[in-house]
Amino acid sequence: MREKIIILDFGSQTTQLIARRIRELNTYCEIVPYNKFPFGNEEGIMGVVLSGSPFSVYDESAFKADLSNIRGKYPVLGICYGAQFISHTSGGKVEPAGTREYGRANLSVVENDPLLSKISKGAQVWMSHGDTITAIPDNFSIIASTDQVRVAAYKVNDEKTWGVQFHPEVFHSECGMRIIENFLDICECSKDWTSASFIDETVKKLKEQLGNDKVILALSGGVDSSVTAVLLNKAIGKNLTCVFVDNGLLRKNEFENVLRDYEHLGLNVIGVDAKEKFYAELAGVTDPETKRKIIGKGFIDVFNAEAKKMTDVKWLGQGTIYPDVIESLSITGTVIKSHHNVGGLPKEMNLKLVEPLRLLFKDEVRRVGKELGMMSHLIKRHPFPGPGLGIRILGDITPEKVRILQEADDIYINGLREWNLYDKVWQAGTILLPIRSVGVMGDERTYENTVALRAVTSTDAMTADWAHLPYEFLAKVSNEIINKVKGVNRVVYDISSKPPATIEWE
Repeated sequence: MREKIIILDFGSQTTQLIARRIRELNTYCEIVPYNKFPFGNEEGIMGVVLSGSPFSVYDESAFKADLSNIRGKYPVLGICYGAQFISHTSGGKVEPAGTREYGRANLSVVENDPLLSKISKGAQVWMSHGDTITAIPDNFSIIASTDQVRVAAYKVNDEKTWGVQFHPEVFHSECGMRIIENFLDICECSKDWTSASFIDETVKKLKEQLGNDKVILALSGGVDSSVTAVLLNKAIGKNLTCVFVDNGLLRKNEFENVLRDYEHLGLNVIGVDAKEKFYAELAGVTDPETKRKIIGKGFIDVFNAEAKKMTDVKWLGQGTIYPDVIESLSITGTVIKSHHNVGGLPKEMNLKLVEPLRLLFKDEVRRVGKELGMMSHLIKRHPFPGPGLGIRILGDITPEKVRILQEADDIYINGLREWNLYDKVWQAGTILLPIRSVGVMGDERTYENTVALRAVTSTDAMTADWAHLPYEFLAKVSNEIINKVKGVNRVVYDISSKPPATIEWE
């Protein structure tokens, strides 16, 4: 039986962060919509967390959950809106704060309580709310305050239910991890969910699930699909066949390099050179969404053709990870985003789906890969978009434009590695702009292309800041690209953050 914490998602931007913090403490947890508590499937549930929300508890449209069969049965921790909701529905009062309470505050522990065990005096916490609890029910006790917030944390006297007005999950709450760990101790969690235990458990389940069936898996060269392949290979060996498609939009020499890496891992991989097919279908297309659809359909066509050559394949392996699953559903359970890792293959293939990583965040996938003994450059590889360079060439795509971008990007990425900068950024890439400008090379006037360099720092790609790369590095890379890549005479650096910009340009 796997122990787990259930997080009821009321729409907070930091719900995933709560989950990440709990998992960092070697405890498995699941995020479910606020109204989708898994009644009838409660095996292993040790406690429940209520997230924050963009709503006020007294709004007519606010998300509301029936906690009558949860409170008293499990330890409960309400965070921000979650704390306000518990108090409000128990007879307390929640009102608009005079001013929005946002930023650092110092916590003063009013009453000794296991939730606040080992919290230092005046510890910083992070506030972010427009409402505040002004009165608590008679059977509630205040256990912490700040200068501005009287009810910073409370305990329900006759049950294991707590609420905190601040956000322990964010980095700025210096005692946040201690509070979350205290809650896990209250829940009597074993805290033994590790990469090694995940691998053992997953391989065992895959053997039971798949038996002697055959599985086909589409590889991208990225972290998720690579770790998926190694896990499946560990479970079923030769019954796994991997397909790696060269759509002509990969990085320079990537097709050959990735195939060599997979051979090193002992995987059964079929490499398919489909460059000409993709170039022909993309000729003259400039709209980004249309390009994405053509590339996606082209991949499906190639993959389907390879699958039909095989006999007795019953399963499709995919590198779906937990954020893919979360993003595919709204907190009301309505599909709001059809993720690239969820569905999309022709129904006539009639394959069942196996997704060994669907419970993991990206950083957890990397830890599993390391535990599996995979090569560092595969595990630490930057995220790379499914359509590849197709959305890093603004405008129409031609083999010549691909060549230019591959050459420039190769210099940039290799430069990051040589300067020990690659592992310090979340994602980096080069973009070929539909802009030509005048330049001078030697005694000749040139009129050639511009490329933009992009590098961002992030933890999960939900937000990102532009990477402050050294000027000396940027100068060297710029000079090398202009000198060595025929067709480029200007290099620019993108200093936009997300939001408002996105990481990719298309």
